[in-house]
Amino acid sequence: MYAKDILIDGYNRIQEEVHATVEGLGPDELGARPTPDTNSIAWLVWHLTRVQDDHVADAFGLDQVWLSQDWEKRFGLGLPRHDTGYGHSPAKVAKVRVDSGEMLTGYYDAVHAQTLDALRGLTAKDLERVVDEHWDPPVTLGVRLVSVLSDDLQHVGQAAYLRGLLQSAIS
Repeated sequence: MYAKDILIDGYNRIQEEVHATVEGLGPDELGARPTPDTNSIAWLVWHLTRVQDDHVADAFGLDQVWLSQDWEKRFGLGLPRHDTGYGHSPAKVAKVRVDSGEMLTGYYDAVHAQTLDALRGLTAKDLERVVDEHWDPPVTLGVRLVSVLSDDLQHVGQAAYLRGLLQSAIS
């Protein structure tokens, strides 16, 4: 098995979990926050998708799906165009509201498709390419892809946990 196949498998798992987490939830459940300082399912899924979109596009020299496919306009969040949610205050978290889970999965699926297209063309040598010199040591493409994979899996796990909390409160 090649490294790119392992990465593709990992990113496919994110997609599966995103869909499982938002499936069947309405706008109120997606936007629910157990406390004013916590994130909602909608924010967590939007954020993990924005991070993947931003970081993968940057690493491969691609346009962000958020902008190139007008997801920014479809969401209409009133946030800066390149905002990924990093460091959001509770007030900004509250701005991330959606009418349906399909909005979140649609955007995620579009980002996922671009990510898989990029991953399919990878060679082992590509993974050694430095994509960010602002860190010590500089970040290679391989490290960046694993970092995004890890971050996304953590956030979708948080969203799934929140779904469980919401469902147990209803029962």
